Amino acid sequence: MPLYEHVFLARQDVTAQQVETMVETYKGVIEQNGGKVEKIEMWGVKSLAYRIKKNRKAHFTLLNIDAPPAALSEMERQMQISEDVLRFMTVRVEALESEPSAMMQKRDRDDRKDRERGRRRDEDGFGGGGFGGDRDRGDRPERSFGGEA
Repeated sequence: MPLYEHVFLARQDVTAQQVETMVETYKGVIEQNGGKVEKIEMWGVKSLAYRIKKNRKAHFTLLNIDAPPAALSEMERQMQISEDVLRFMTVRVEALESEPSAMMQKRDRDDRKDRERGRRRDEDGFGGGGFGGDRDRGDRPERSFGGEA
């Protein structure tokens, strides 16, 4: 059977639980038509490059699918009918990747950076330099302003 990567965008005002329900519905459509969903990745709510149907953000979801073309076209037909799906795109691939996608790897890197930043703040005290503080000003002469002597 052909292999596909399918990404769809759901409206931002839909809850994450409703997105999971949508994924299960579409997964059921694929399985009823003789295919299977190999991997599901919820990428979360992300900003869009431009407004789509008055939405500036959307829930992004990736499905790796091993299914006949008829199963895929039925799922896409149902997505076109749904008001909660803003956009979708399906790409036929030679092989499905078993490791996390680039989007999930990026999220892991970002999480690690945030944890590292938090650790540094804890070591410094209150979270960094700021103004004034305990900084040594060195040997600087006193300033005189205008008419003062």
